[in-house]
Amino acid sequence: MSLNKAMIIGNLGRDPEMRYTPGGQAVTQFTVAVNRNYKGQNGEWQEETEWFRIVVWGQQAERAAEYLRKGNKVYIEGRLQTRQWEDKEGQKRYTTELVANQVTNLERRSRDEDGDPGPVTGSAPAGADRPTRPARTDEPAGDKLDESNFDDLPF
Repeated sequence: MSLNKAMIIGNLGRDPEMRYTPGGQAVTQFTVAVNRNYKGQNGEWQEETEWFRIVVWGQQAERAAEYLRKGNKVYIEGRLQTRQWEDKEGQKRYTTELVANQVTNLERRSRDEDGDPGPVTGSAPAGADRPTRPARTDEPAGDKLDESNFDDLPF
């Protein structure tokens, strides 16, 4: 038996960025900061921040892009996925992302003029796990998805 499941609660580090694949599938990407407090060797409390790259697909991606904003506290549940590519100098690059199947906005404040807090919640339908993206040799480094690479995605 195998299990690949991750759950985090943290704050958005930037506004979500949504794109569409050539097939019309929405994909949204953003980062989440998760803080951890611990006592150091000197006995004083210290804080450590871990950053996670989040990828959301489908209708949930559209809702995330519409309602989430930098600084929002969110609960994310999904699976970890590592991608690999070579940069222009031929160096292998890697990135690990949390591919979300549930995104819940934990903010109580209203984000729009109608007073609707705009909850982003729900799970992907059964069987909605996206296939792992094939390794690319020309994929750019960085935090942003390059939509020109969507042409050969397997969906």
